[in-house]
Amino acid sequence: MFFVRHGDSHHKRDGVVGGPEGCRGLTDEGREQVALVARRLTADLGAGKVAIYTSPLPRAVETAAVISAAVGLPAVPDCGLCTWHTPAGADGLKQEEFLERFGVEGGGLYRPFQRGNETWAEMVTRTSRTITELAHRHHGQSVVLVGHAETVEISFNALGLLPIYRSFDLTVAPGSVTEWSTGEDPSRWAPPRWTLRRFNVVPEEADRS
Repeated sequence: MFFVRHGDSHHKRDGVVGGPEGCRGLTDEGREQVALVARRLTADLGAGKVAIYTSPLPRAVETAAVISAAVGLPAVPDCGLCTWHTPAGADGLKQEEFLERFGVEGGGLYRPFQRGNETWAEMVTRTSRTITELAHRHHGQSVVLVGHAETVEISFNALGLLPIYRSFDLTVAPGSVTEWSTGEDPSRWAPPRWTLRRFNVVPEEADRS
């Protein structure tokens, strides 16, 4: 399973909540990053069976489209790969205004950081369910999952079986690739052991050759 974080995006640079309307897709730098990712993945995937899934948010869809064109397969949107499901009315707001209008005191694993938002535990459950279902559906194949920093983080819960609250933080770069693999049946019980083969790898310019 190859987890790809979308390339550099306008919503991040503009400091806004990047929902379906607030997300304006990738910057020029982000498109360059994604072109390198697509080239690298094409070499990694080879001629084996491949499936591609993407978060339906524009920055991920645009990233997945470049990978799809390189691999020659369509990308299937799946909301299970989305980042935070934010409350109605938050999409497109500046982060400062979002926190001012929807912020709550505290927050935590099971209590939302913003009114109407998902909790971290809810997002971990939603995304983990999606990851494990896709692993089961495509047993024996390579799967490319295009999502967000949180998607990559949650792979450590879904496949690495870490607790909801990890004892460490992760930094996930735009246009990076994280790879997990297993030789066992992903639908079995007890859960299979997965190997983290690479984390947060950003393809370099040299990968163009």
